[in-house]
Amino acid sequence: MTDPATLALFMLASLALAVVPGPAVLYIVAQSVDQGRFAGLVSALGIGTGGLVHVVAATIGLSSLLASSATAFTVVKYAGAAYLIVLGIRRLLTREEVGDESARPPRARRRIFRDGVVVNVLNPKTALFFLAFLPQFVDPDVGAAPLQILGLGLLFVAIAFCSDSVWALAAGTLGSWLRRSRWYLGVKRWVTGTVFVGLGLSTVKA
Repeated sequence: MTDPATLALFMLASLALAVVPGPAVLYIVAQSVDQGRFAGLVSALGIGTGGLVHVVAATIGLSSLLASSATAFTVVKYAGAAYLIVLGIRRLLTREEVGDESARPPRARRRIFRDGVVVNVLNPKTALFFLAFLPQFVDPDVGAAPLQILGLGLLFVAIAFCSDSVWALAAGTLGSWLRRSRWYLGVKRWVTGTVFVGLGLSTVKA
């Protein structure tokens, strides 16, 4: 079992890392502003599920393979970037009339969740983060390392989900005001589309 002091330090470090806006947070904020608080929470759940995939991968060693193979890293990196850019372009090409927002059917929650999962799973930096961050808090003298990595990984995902949910609720509240603005209704597809394309391009350059 991890030492209580080490566990407390891990939780504080995880919270500090989780609250800093990154690709996942920007995705959640974009969905929340565009579709509302519930959609933001669904996207946060998708991001968290993608994080669970990385936790399992780190536990069984797949992340080590990704980190040691430049080709694998590059393939996943560009696949993730391409997916984000496609989301952005699709949003930019979706024309909407400025008018009654309630007339437009909301985006399928299942798709929002799925996109969140894919965005996080196809982010190799998340895998490398688990490789670099979690081992700092693993003590082989107190138990099996894989079980410690699994436990710490699940704890980090839970902390990150709580932080992401706050972002979703805050952005969704702001979005409810913006969606009543005729100006925003005219430019919102450019806002959300540009966010996704920008995230994809920044991933390629990183």
